[in-house]
Amino acid sequence: MKYKCSKEAIARLTPEQYRVTQEGGTERPFTGEYNIHDEPGIYVDVVSGEPLFASTDKFESGCGWPSFAKPLDTGNISEHRDDSLGMARTEVRSAHGDSHLGHVFPDGPRDRGGMRYCINSAALRFVHRDDMAVEGYGDYLKWLEEKDG
Repeated sequence: MKYKCSKEAIARLTPEQYRVTQEGGTERPFTGEYNIHDEPGIYVDVVSGEPLFASTDKFESGCGWPSFAKPLDTGNISEHRDDSLGMARTEVRSAHGDSHLGHVFPDGPRDRGGMRYCINSAALRFVHRDDMAVEGYGDYLKWLEEKDG
């Protein structure tokens, strides 16, 4: 499957999704759809559809945004230095869609690699495990099942 940003996909975004993914915005903490969400599946870029994070790598960090220990496929994530707001941070973007997703911090669970990918719900679309094959993400099913088992 090829992932890319298109004018049609951007036109389908809600105002909040557009502000976050295209303008580098941040949703208010504890307001995002996936902050408290624990169903099995994967989270994909709301613009390009590229697979980003697995439910098996999601954890509760208390920060107010969905947090993941690692990306599902490192080839679908790009990291960039962000000096805005008077602090040095690492911005996370989707590699193919170039959507702003959030930031990554080195304060995640040590036993899971120590990273915390703090991601805006507005940048994500959740694909339930039961729908993954039908939606073209079948290659990731086996990986999820191995992690669950």
